[in-house]
This record gives sequence, structure tokens and C-alpha cells, in this order.
Amino acid sequence: MSLINLRNENLNEIIKNELVLVDFYADWCGPCRMLGPIIDNLGNEVSDITIVKVNIDNNEDIATEYSIMTIPTLLLFKNGKKIGIKQGFQSKDMLMKWINEYK
Repeated sequence: MSLINLRNENLNEIIKNELVLVDFYADWCGPCRMLGPIIDNLGNEVSDITIVKVNIDNNEDIATEYSIMTIPTLLLFKNGKKIGIKQGFQSKDMLMKWINEYK
């Protein structure tokens, strides 16, 4: 697993990887702060996924491009194609089940 805190990287290039989870969040968002450690810990259990964290306050253009209206929003991509979306807080078990559906 690789964890990327998006800064200057091109998200459209990153999502071309086989399986990519994109976490849209903000530092001021309570549910985002609860979800953050869960997303970070997925790396210990899921080795074949790239996780990208996108702070919407620092990347407003990307949030707009992907029509993010609610945070946290998780988008799941496979080979560049969006295959799933989750909004709001998700438990680790819920995320693992969701990700495993698309492996």
C-alpha cells in the first residue's frame, strides 16, 4: 500500500493504478478526524491498494472536479474508473468489506 497526501501530484494520473482509495477530508471536520486514523491503518492490512488523502481546503479545484459536496467522501477507483463512493464516517470493518468487494 502506498499512502499519498496529495499536494502537487496529479490525481488523474494516480487513479490509473489498479485499486485506489481517495479520501476527501478537511482538518476542521470531526468525522474526517475520526476516519483519518482508520484510513492510515488500512495500510497495515491492505497491501494492494493506493490510498490518497485530499484536503479539500488545499485542493479546492480537485474537490470541484470530483463534485465533492460532503466530507468525508471516499471514492474507490479501479484502473482509472470510479467504482464506488462512500460518504460520512465508516468503520474499519465497513471499509475492508467495501474494498474487498472490488479486489
